[in-house]
Amino acid sequence: MRRYPCSVRSDEGYFGPKSVSWQVHREVTVLFGGARAMLMQAAHPLVVAGANQTGMYERNPWKRLQRTLVLQYALTFGTKAEAHAAAERINDVHQRINGVDRVTGRRYDALDPELLLWVHACLVDSALLFEGLTVGALDSTGRQRFHEEQMLSAELVHLPRERIPPTVAALESYVTETVRSGELVVTDAARSVAGLFFDPPRDSQWRPVLKAVARLAFGTLPADVRDGYGLPFGATRQAGVRAMFAALRTVRPLLPPKHRFIAPYQEWRLRERGRGDDGRIDGARRSLGIRL
Repeated sequence: MRRYPCSVRSDEGYFGPKSVSWQVHREVTVLFGGARAMLMQAAHPLVVAGANQTGMYERNPWKRLQRTLVLQYALTFGTKAEAHAAAERINDVHQRINGVDRVTGRRYDALDPELLLWVHACLVDSALLFEGLTVGALDSTGRQRFHEEQMLSAELVHLPRERIPPTVAALESYVTETVRSGELVVTDAARSVAGLFFDPPRDSQWRPVLKAVARLAFGTLPADVRDGYGLPFGATRQAGVRAMFAALRTVRPLLPPKHRFIAPYQEWRLRERGRGDDGRIDGARRSLGIRL
């Protein structure tokens, strides 16, 4: 039984199969960029303080972290009702997250547009970066279209569109300026996020590849943020990361769909071919926290 009454068959949501958002978010290698986004987000002391308030990194931390990321995919691949339901879940949690950060002594509020903008910018910037490094299908027009489509997702979680830099170049400048501003501080809480990738729990579904994903994520962080995490990254490591990205870009088109695409997109492909889900894809979605 589906969580929501609407059928994806008759309602393809706000974006649909022809959108750039589907084209980008369907790729597993772009999903890997979510690790970079999380490390960037966690480097903001007020963002990670809010996450700590929910106990995200204490009780079953990896699954909580997975669900936080994958919930974003409901906004892309779900029906409009499912997208709104997912946004309401996020907004309901955000309404209860506020307080004073013990590290900086500053107040934080998960509904603060500045914090929402940083979280959003990290997601979009990382998705575009990993699309370029592992897929390379988007030209400048496609990248801008993805950015504009994702503004709708941001609005659903109460980030006003006018607060978002209007172009990809402006968004990248915002990220660069934030890194250089001194606003980011890698705290012990942020390092605990990094630990989830380098030493994932034994029951993590993606455990076999997470260390490799972590290397890619750290290898693409801005240097100042990477230094904050205290990970040495010399010429040998840089060459290794470049080789990994080159291999991913070469191998990705040869992979079978079950390894190349995330589960919601696989299910849509099966329906388009007149084949139902035999339960394996739905099971994979649910194990990742996807509730479409």
